[in-house]
Amino acid sequence: MSGIDEIKINVVIAERSYRLTINKADEAKVMKAAEMLNERIKSYKQTYDYRDYQDLLSMLCLQLATLNVKYESDAAYKDQYLEQKLDELGTLLSENIGS
Repeated sequence: MSGIDEIKINVVIAERSYRLTINKADEAKVMKAAEMLNERIKSYKQTYDYRDYQDLLSMLCLQLATLNVKYESDAAYKDQYLEQKLDELGTLLSENIGS
């Protein structure tokens, strides 16, 4: 990654600091994502009484991966449904234009 629109930022996740080079346009998104991660880690820490960040991060990874699988499945279903409806619409148009 190299370019004039890139910046270096420090992001803290689970009390560890990470130096990242990102696109300047993505800065707010990256900072919001880091904040979200830290909030969930804090919530897990309080709820499950864990002190080991590796366990907390593993639980967070599992939750986010599960959400990703769900969204991918939902998107695939919606794509299939939309494709079916477009095919039906195309058939209707062909039948009515051809008449």
